[in-house]
Amino acid sequence: MLAVVLASGGMDSCVTTAIAAQERELAMLHVSYGQRTARRELKAFGHIADFYKAKLQMATSIAHLAQIGGSSLTDGRIEVSQANIESKEIPTSYVPFRNAHLLSIATSWAEVIGADRIYIGAVAEDSSGYPDCRPEFYEAFQRAIEIGTKPVTKIEIVTPVIHLRKSEIVKLGAELGAPLDLSWSCYKREDVACGECDSCALRLRGFREAGLRDPIPYA
Repeated sequence: MLAVVLASGGMDSCVTTAIAAQERELAMLHVSYGQRTARRELKAFGHIADFYKAKLQMATSIAHLAQIGGSSLTDGRIEVSQANIESKEIPTSYVPFRNAHLLSIATSWAEVIGADRIYIGAVAEDSSGYPDCRPEFYEAFQRAIEIGTKPVTKIEIVTPVIHLRKSEIVKLGAELGAPLDLSWSCYKREDVACGECDSCALRLRGFREAGLRDPIPYA
């Protein structure tokens, strides 16, 4: 059986890939969207896909999201805010409706190659800021897949880490031997992680609470 794995190259998608690899052959999909660290994320994706010997790999782009703007990840005029992981406000790093675009591409590919699952490393811990990381979003999109594909097509969205804390994801990754040293989470930099953006802060807190050392370099 074959599954499409949406992989950004970050920690959550790396652990999601490790889970998927136990259950399916992998068709790994990376979608750049005009973000600041696109080249570094693509590099991480390639290393992780090679590590798991993915049967298929595809990297594509929806750079029009950068033209649309509205996010500090895609618009250089908007500063990436300092981490405030206790905030309940939507952060500047939110890319409007991004995950719907990613799932649409994954669904199209899955239908063509005969994959029966789409794995995505969404985490509800992030959902206070990102509306498209909530479980109900994926439930709704699952219904859209059922309505919008061929009658014989059966594709299930799988979100294996959606209810886990970052520390639990770190521990699970360690248990599964996920190559977290190959992953990249920083929103701002491509040489060394900034340690200051929301993504870095959540990742660092996860490793700290898990009692493990983050293997990637920080400024």
